Amino acid sequence: MLTPAFDLSQDPDFLTIAIRVPYARVSEFDVYFQGFDFKFYAKPYFLRLTLPGRIVENGSEQGFYDADKGIFTIQLPKETPGQHFEGLNMLTALLAPRKSRTAKPLVEEIGASEVSEEGVEDDDDDFDWEIEQSPYKEVSGSALNLQCQYGFGGLRSGVFQRLQDEFSDIIDIKDPDFTPPAERRQKRLAAEMAKFDPDHYLADFFEDEAVEQILKYNPWWTDTYSEMLTILGKSQEQENHATLVSFSGEEKYQLRKFVHKSYLLDKRACRQVYYSLIDILLAYCYETRVSEGENNVESAWNIRKLSSTLCWFETWTNVHDVLVTFGRRVLCYPLYRHFKLVMKAYRDTIKILQLGKSAVLKCLLDIHKIFQESDPAYILNDLYISDYCVWIQKAKSKKLAALAKTLKEVSLTKAQLGLEVEELEAAALLVQEEEAAMKAAHCVSGPQTSSSSSEARGIEDSNSTTSSETEDSDSEQEELKNCESETVNSLQGPFLEESSALLIDDGGACRNSAILKSDVHQGKPLALSQALGGFGPLIEELGEQLKTTVQISRPKGSIAGNLSCVQDKDGW
Repeated sequence: MLTPAFDLSQDPDFLTIAIRVPYARVSEFDVYFQGFDFKFYAKPYFLRLTLPGRIVENGSEQGFYDADKGIFTIQLPKETPGQHFEGLNMLTALLAPRKSRTAKPLVEEIGASEVSEEGVEDDDDDFDWEIEQSPYKEVSGSALNLQCQYGFGGLRSGVFQRLQDEFSDIIDIKDPDFTPPAERRQKRLAAEMAKFDPDHYLADFFEDEAVEQILKYNPWWTDTYSEMLTILGKSQEQENHATLVSFSGEEKYQLRKFVHKSYLLDKRACRQVYYSLIDILLAYCYETRVSEGENNVESAWNIRKLSSTLCWFETWTNVHDVLVTFGRRVLCYPLYRHFKLVMKAYRDTIKILQLGKSAVLKCLLDIHKIFQESDPAYILNDLYISDYCVWIQKAKSKKLAALAKTLKEVSLTKAQLGLEVEELEAAALLVQEEEAAMKAAHCVSGPQTSSSSSEARGIEDSNSTTSSETEDSDSEQEELKNCESETVNSLQGPFLEESSALLIDDGGACRNSAILKSDVHQGKPLALSQALGGFGPLIEELGEQLKTTVQISRPKGSIAGNLSCVQDKDGW
C-alpha cells in the first residue's frame, strides 16, 4: 500500500483534507470518518489519520475529485463548530495509530471503557486498518538507493515501477526507475545506431522535393519574429515585443486549469530544466513544420520520439549535446530525414526563445493539448509539460535571452552526429557520377555505331553494285566476243586479219582497237576517225563492207585482252 501525499486545512466549521491520488481508480474508493479517526482507501493508496479534534457525520460533509490534478478533496464538519484543531502540520503524529500515541505497555487488554471513551468501534474484519504507515515525503535519489529520478527537474521517481506495462509504448527506455542516466545514454545511442537507415537517408538526400516544400512553410512565430525585429529597430526597449504573442480562448482556459506551484530547484536541476526545454522545443518546431501547423494523429509520436527528454528521460551537461542528440534522432526516426530540417528547427527554436516567455508558453500549451488528446501520451504531461507550463510563467526573461544567445553560438555539422552521413553522401555522389559517365559514353558510341553500320551497308551496296556492273560487263564482253567471232568467220578477203588484230603504232606503244572508246557502251557512234588518227579511212571502209557496227565495252582500269603488238613498223 502507498501512503498518498495529503494536506489538511481548516475553517471555523470544517476540516478539509486534500489527498493526491493521481494513479488511483476513483470509481472504487472507501472513506470512513468518526470522532478522531479518518480512513481513506483507493487502490493502491491507503491513508489513516488520527485527528487532533473530533469530527461528525451530519450530512453537511462533501467531497470531489479533480481528475486533472489527481486530488481528492473532502470537507468534514467539526463536532464543535469554531473549535481550532492544533498540529495539523504534524504529519508524523497524525499518521501514527492511536494506541501507539501513549506510553502504555505494548501488550495490554483494551477495556470496554476505552472504547466507549473514544467512541470508536472497528467492526470491519475484511481489511486491516491498523497496518504500519510512514509519512509521505518527496525523497531524493540517494535515499531511494536503486530508484532513479526523471520528470521535470528530476523530481519524479517510482512512477513506472508499477505502470510499466501500461506506459511502455510512450517511452523507449525499459525500467526507467532502475536505469541510471549513464546507462540510459548508452542504450539510447545503441538504439539510434540500430535504427539509422542509410537507404532512407540517401533517398531523402537526393529526392528532396518534399523537404524543400516543407522548408518554405512559415509557422506563426516567423511573422511575429519579423515584427519583433521591426520594433527593436525602432525602439531599444526589450519588452515592447511581449504583446506580439496572444493567446486564444482555449489556451486561456488551459492556463486557468493549472495549479500554481513553487519549484525549489538547485543549480544542477535548474540547468537540466533549461536544457530539456530546448530539446522539447526542437522536437515541437520540427513537427510543426512537417505538419505545416495542422496537428494530426502522428504529432504526439513525432514530438516524444524526437525529444530524448520525453522518450529516454535524458539529461545533458551543455547545449551542444542537446542539439547533437536531436539531429541524430531526426535522421533516424521520422518520415523526412534531412539535415536541412535539423538546422531549420534549430533556427526556429532560437526565434521562439528570443520572443520570450509568451512564445515559449504558447508552444508548451500546444504540446500539452497534443499529449492530452493522445492515449497514453498524457502521462508525459504529468511528468514534464504541465510543470513546464507553470514554471515558465515565473522564469526570468533574461535567462531565456541568455539561453537563446548560447544556443545561437552553437554550431552543428554532419560529422558531429556520428552517423557517417558525409561518407555516405560522397560514396553516393561517386556512384552517381560513374553512372552519368557510362550513360554519356553510351550516347556517344551509339551514333558512331550507327554511322559505321551505314558505312558498312554503303560499302556492301557499292560492292554489290560493282559486282553487278562487273557481271554485266563480262556478259557484254562474252556477247561481243561471240558476235565478233561470227563476223570474222563470215568475212572473206584481206580484211580478216585487220579486223581481228588492228594495231596502232603511237610512239612505240601498242594499243588494241577494242579499248579506244567507252562511249560505244553508252550507245554513242564511234568516232573512229578521230581516235585512230590516219587509220580512220581504212576503218570506215571496213565498216561499210561489214555493214555491222561492232560495239566493244570494258571495265574501267582493266586491260583489254587479245593484244597483238607488232614490233616491226614495216610490217604494214
